[in-house]
Amino acid sequence: MTIDGDCDPAFLPVKEAFAENFAGRGDTGAALCVTAGGRVVADLAGGWADQGRTIPWRHDTLVNIFSVGKGLLAVLAARLAGDGRLDVDRPAAGYWPEFGAAGKQDVTVRQVLSHQAGLPAVRRRLPPGAMLDWQVMTDALAAQEPWWEPGTAHGYHVNTFGFLVGELLRRASGHGPGALLAREVAGPLGADVHIGLPAAEHHRVADFDWPGPPPAEDGGAGPDGAGLDHGPGLDHGAGLDHGALMAHNAYFNPGGLSGAGVINTPAWRQAEVPSANGHGTARGVARVYAALAAGGTLDGTAVVDTGALAAASAEQVYGPDLILHRITRFGLGFQLSQPERPIGPGRAFGHFGAGGSLGFCDQQAGVSFGYVTGQMGPRWQNPRNRALIDAVYACL
Repeated sequence: MTIDGDCDPAFLPVKEAFAENFAGRGDTGAALCVTAGGRVVADLAGGWADQGRTIPWRHDTLVNIFSVGKGLLAVLAARLAGDGRLDVDRPAAGYWPEFGAAGKQDVTVRQVLSHQAGLPAVRRRLPPGAMLDWQVMTDALAAQEPWWEPGTAHGYHVNTFGFLVGELLRRASGHGPGALLAREVAGPLGADVHIGLPAAEHHRVADFDWPGPPPAEDGGAGPDGAGLDHGPGLDHGAGLDHGALMAHNAYFNPGGLSGAGVINTPAWRQAEVPSANGHGTARGVARVYAALAAGGTLDGTAVVDTGALAAASAEQVYGPDLILHRITRFGLGFQLSQPERPIGPGRAFGHFGAGGSLGFCDQQAGVSFGYVTGQMGPRWQNPRNRALIDAVYACL
């Protein structure tokens, strides 16, 4: 396996760990970009961008980054909070009146951002392909009764987070999440990250290797739930109790909600499914987090107010997660480092994605990190990103 790119001699263990991901940990195509002290110290790419293994993975190869996109939404929400366009303690219905239905009139933006809103899924069965229709998804969520009393517990809003937060961003700014990201963060920074990828960029997208057949669209999960971002892998949607149906629908309503069966299609790439279908390069992800590592401003470009960023990366919830059935810790959209799933030893924050993709920063260490991959690896504890993180910190 040929590894392309540059690596500071002081960070050669990072390059070695990246190479070992291919030799011994099953990676087939990936890229990594790390900054430390305001400069790029590792910028690596390797493997293949297509399933036929004929197209090399390049530094400008885009790939689906799944829940890494939630971190981008957190940046946008912090940006709007910092300049007064979004008040996180205001009821969400103050921006999105329809959201106040079904007893949600007092649910705050803060509760939505911290996975406390009780809306990880839609109960009624949605038609196939509904996740590609913004209006269908946001209307369904606005009408949905919370699965638990908002504010009393948290549960990972696996796929609904993007529609909920994205619609609040749209109402507050006048721009959908993809356009807002391009106009106010990615464009000014020169960061190659996207929500809703223009067709003209599809030639740069790597195939994503999703194991197993696509899920059924009749409420069943199909024979194999493996590969979903921490999904439960249930066999049937019918006859489940409240908690099981909630978890099932969080991944499988509609069947392709998480990307299974559609991930390599033009329709999926072009749609805005912010929790699941962001696309980016390792350089692009690291560039965004380099701005956050620097307190919100990079190379003269102010991405987010320093105070708003500190508030967004402060702990909101830490404890049992009603969807993942594990201990999780969140800020206002960001995943925070925790002993059960460490990112870095300091106050690191960012977001993991299915397959192992990851974007994060550690302001204390002055580090930003972007890793993207085209192969669905282990979900909760991924040995590939773990090896890379450990190598980075060992070099500091």
